[in-house]
Amino acid sequence: MSDCIFCNIVNREIPSYTVYEDEDVYAFLDITQTTKGHTLVIPKKHVADIFAYDEELSQKVFSRIPKIARALELAFPDMKGLNVINNNKELAYQTVFHSHFHLIPRYDESDGFKLTFTNHADDYSPNDMQEIADLIKRNVTL
Repeated sequence: MSDCIFCNIVNREIPSYTVYEDEDVYAFLDITQTTKGHTLVIPKKHVADIFAYDEELSQKVFSRIPKIARALELAFPDMKGLNVINNNKELAYQTVFHSHFHLIPRYDESDGFKLTFTNHADDYSPNDMQEIADLIKRNVTL
């Protein structure tokens, strides 16, 4: 897709700092470097988000993430953790509409990255939780 920055990176029309590449997956340093080693993992095939993956593509992409994560851990012995983040659709903060996974090494609590969740547990009864689980179960397809 010619107007996709990540497709242009895969096609070498825009330079990048390659971390890993095979016939299906490309990983490169995120230009923002939220923390040292911040890496993006993308399918070479253009898909907008996780909802566009088929089983074959998901196996190809997801199986590479631990391999690249281990490389980060070996490259940066002072790394104490890793966030793997995937945003899907604009409301979920996706800004580049070519599916990608952020691998963000964590070094300490002041490394410039924060991720917080609001606890809404008191808003849902056990019955509500079961209804939500059942609704999702009914919609899982193989």
